[in-house]
Amino acid sequence: MDFKSSDTLTPGTVTGPHEQDVLPATAAAAAKIVIVGGFGVGKTTMVGSVSEIRPLTTEETMTQAGIGVDDNYGSETKTATTVAMDFGRISISEELVLYLFGTPGQERFWFLWNGLFEGALGAVVLIDTRRLQVSFDVIGRLEERGVPFIIAVNDFPDAPRHPVNALRTALDLDERVPIVSCDARQRVSSKDTLMTLVRYLHALALARA
Repeated sequence: MDFKSSDTLTPGTVTGPHEQDVLPATAAAAAKIVIVGGFGVGKTTMVGSVSEIRPLTTEETMTQAGIGVDDNYGSETKTATTVAMDFGRISISEELVLYLFGTPGQERFWFLWNGLFEGALGAVVLIDTRRLQVSFDVIGRLEERGVPFIIAVNDFPDAPRHPVNALRTALDLDERVPIVSCDARQRVSSKDTLMTLVRYLHALALARA
């Protein structure tokens, strides 16, 4: 049926993307970035806080099935978890846009990571210093796939503070990998973290040139 200008739309009908979701006309380049980390480290929070569009989330209510399977130490009050991915977008400049993909944290959902890593230019590894051990396999997977990454220490109020060199040793990181502190709840802090990754990727590209 042809739509005529005289026709009326049902209230609430969506005829296209919301204005804030439209890609800026000045955008000339885009990059895929993944936000990775263990369960409950703040990946969904970071994507939601920094995204300039309404973020897509795939959170589901946690059930009894996860008891004894998912390691939720330090996140005992968490009631929902990502089961596929989070998605957001941020314009770093008028020309550069980052597409953000947050990965699920539980190991039983890690089979989804392969698809999320495809085409990724780089990654932010969010860590919780109360549970450093959940970061080891995450970092190992990125290194195996050759995906450049930085470490972002999420600022949980009761988390212990460690010197950067101590964290680098504990995580067995190359000295060139940036380690930054961030508050995933804050847009400015999350954007600064992404800018650190962009600058690191630029430096790597220059070194290879």
